[in-house]
Amino acid sequence: MHHFEDEASSIGDHLRKLREKRAAQDRSFSLRQVAARCEVTAAYLSRVERNEVAPPGEETLVKLAGELGEDPDVLLAMAGKISADLRAIILARPQLFADLIRSIKSMPDHAVLRIVRDVKDGEW
Repeated sequence: MHHFEDEASSIGDHLRKLREKRAAQDRSFSLRQVAARCEVTAAYLSRVERNEVAPPGEETLVKLAGELGEDPDVLLAMAGKISADLRAIILARPQLFADLIRSIKSMPDHAVLRIVRDVKDGEW
């Protein structure tokens, strides 16, 4: 059986821990109930949590994020994916975004946050 841990930095473990933490306080976070609310089978979600299948697609990951209180972009990144809206933005100006991302790659978080705030608040 193929395991997908390397490719998805163990997104299954992360999902299982998030769900089990909630399940400890609230029985509606059983594997079956979370799967049903996210419109997947319990068997499939179980295999995702054990890293036995490739990570789910964007729509399912976004549902799981909402269900488990995780940022959808974090789950998408852990799954090696990028949201459709970000993909469209990057594809509109691929060279510029590649340069931007590479240039901020080694910056500390606080410096990147400052850039984000400047861009959000900027008058263009």
